Amino acid sequence: MELKKSLKLEVLGFVLLNVFVLSMSRKTIPSINWVLKETNYTRLCSSKNILTVNGLFPGPTLYVRKGDRLIVNVQNQGKYNVTIHWHGVKQPRNPWSDGPVYVTQCPIRPGANFSYELIFSTEEGTLWWHAHSDWSRATVHGPIVVYPSNGTTYPFPKPHAEFPIVLASWFKGDVMEIIQSALEGGGEPNKSDALTINGQPGDLYNCSKPGTFNVMVNYGKRYLLRVINSIMNEEVFFAVAKHKFTVVGMDGAYIKPIETDYILITPGQTMDILLTANKSPSHYYMAARASAGVVYDNTTTTAIVKYIGNYTAPSTPTFPSTLPNYTDIDAVTDFTKRIKALASKDYPIDVPKKVDTRLFITIAVGLIPCPNNSCDGPNGSRLAASLNNVSFEKPAVDLLQAYYRKIGGIFTTDFPNVPPYFFNFTADEMPDNVLIPSTGTKVKVLEFNSSVEIVFQGTNVQAAAENHPIHLHGFSFYHVGSGFGNFDNKTDPKGYNLVDPPEINTVGVPKNGWATIRFRADNPGVWFMHCHLERHSDWGMDMVFIVKNGSTRLTSMRRPPSHLNPC
Repeated sequence: MELKKSLKLEVLGFVLLNVFVLSMSRKTIPSINWVLKETNYTRLCSSKNILTVNGLFPGPTLYVRKGDRLIVNVQNQGKYNVTIHWHGVKQPRNPWSDGPVYVTQCPIRPGANFSYELIFSTEEGTLWWHAHSDWSRATVHGPIVVYPSNGTTYPFPKPHAEFPIVLASWFKGDVMEIIQSALEGGGEPNKSDALTINGQPGDLYNCSKPGTFNVMVNYGKRYLLRVINSIMNEEVFFAVAKHKFTVVGMDGAYIKPIETDYILITPGQTMDILLTANKSPSHYYMAARASAGVVYDNTTTTAIVKYIGNYTAPSTPTFPSTLPNYTDIDAVTDFTKRIKALASKDYPIDVPKKVDTRLFITIAVGLIPCPNNSCDGPNGSRLAASLNNVSFEKPAVDLLQAYYRKIGGIFTTDFPNVPPYFFNFTADEMPDNVLIPSTGTKVKVLEFNSSVEIVFQGTNVQAAAENHPIHLHGFSFYHVGSGFGNFDNKTDPKGYNLVDPPEINTVGVPKNGWATIRFRADNPGVWFMHCHLERHSDWGMDMVFIVKNGSTRLTSMRRPPSHLNPC
């Protein structure tokens, strides 16, 4: 009896110990609460209500460590449908929390809520979050700071302090009314009235001097600037007067340090920049203005770097003479060609050398004829953007649910690997048959873990060529090559960088040029790809990848959360 009793106690103890260990290993996922609401802001001599998170513009910064998880509970007290995207967060196996409206979820309607589970994996550095529904991202956005995991540190000297630098757009009008009116009429939306740094236009604009953002620095100290381009429709040059930068990271990954006196950053991209305060104590402008392309808002936003200490401040801060002019195409190329992955022992990369699936995707802004030439676009037509001559149409049910629940009639799987026509894509004159795209909700299905190469080819359709920042959800990819003119399949691949290409999530396709990316389709789910110039995405410069499940549970999509918003 005593032996049986003793054995029972040992078994019970073993079970209790394992229950305790299991409970300890299941870490509680931290959560935060966000409220979307209208908040009154004054800029450029006038006031208006804007949609914000917790009343802030820019919105709150998320601070995490590499590999963390976080739940963000979003309650919509605004007046428009909204979703939130976590730009650059790969969300392994978890497209349910990725965010693009009618792609991976139905909208959070006014009065409703949704809980996003953020799963961080290999990302490290600066990312960002933003609304992914209509034009609400103009004011609904903010930084994500991913610190190194515990016990590790940066692969560069530790900064004394850090500052998020969020570049954005300001419209005097209601941004939702602006885009809705433009889409109804078929023409161009109004351009922004100002660019901003951390929510402020800067003192080169009317009524803006008192609110100009200040960066306070101590002489001799090193600072980390986490620069985010959340601007709606412009890529920009960015510089600080008389100071050089060391660029050390991009899109949540480290790069080989680049010494430079300016950067070029497209909408959607982030950059980590070291700035050493080693100039004569004074006031220096930090400035950003649009780069070449079809210039949309070519105004200049400023902040002021102010040294702490006793000195006579200048009447006007020094302006950065190194900030390139918006027409300086060479400045764009000179900077971007220097970006290479760190590719070290501690931060290795894995560029696919063998390619299973190749796509050649043309990028264009075309026209769809309107009855009696009644629309506001060129020649009375409606503007329509496309990838491979397909202008994307958002479905009535989000694609992720349609795919997961096998709902028919929502999308087709025939997104083309190549465009329907091959011609001189960058010529001054185009054949008439390339102006009018087809429309549809077409996706491309990829086998799990297949290696993919995409060549993006810019076009001069409508003589409207510009740089296109193409963003892929669910992945980082390797930017292995780019150039001007038409891509040559025989000669251009010989110049690919397969040794240390940057690992990014948003690539700038050069004006009248091409860019090639490679990635491994190892993240099962439904993933959006689109131009991050907001008007182009709204006109249909989008497509969707469906990555099939692997053969195991851990290589398959997670089950949906218990609550999904209805369409």
